[in-house]
Amino acid sequence: MPIGGDLIRGNVITLILSLLGEEPMYGLQIAKEIERRSEETFKFQEGLLYPTLHQLENDGLVESEWRPSQQGPGRKYYELTHKGRKEAERLRQRWSVFTRAVNQVLEGKSGE
Repeated sequence: MPIGGDLIRGNVITLILSLLGEEPMYGLQIAKEIERRSEETFKFQEGLLYPTLHQLENDGLVESEWRPSQQGPGRKYYELTHKGRKEAERLRQRWSVFTRAVNQVLEGKSGE
């Protein structure tokens, strides 16, 4: 079941920074990799992906460079900055706490 809307918008930065922590990627590659890894649960629209990438760049979390492509025009690759790596780790830790708490509520358990 594809998930979009607020759930994806609220977590798009975490997903993008996590992927870019592995290797530099271009925009469409990021979208396709998120879709692949989520078994197409997450579908990224250009209207969400590219403005987010531009904002991450403006915030100093990613930097970009144009690279030639063997298939058509060059591609803009995005890579984490040092600040971006720190933010990716912070968001990963925050996500871990959040998912643990949500699961505890859904399963009717306390954190004890």
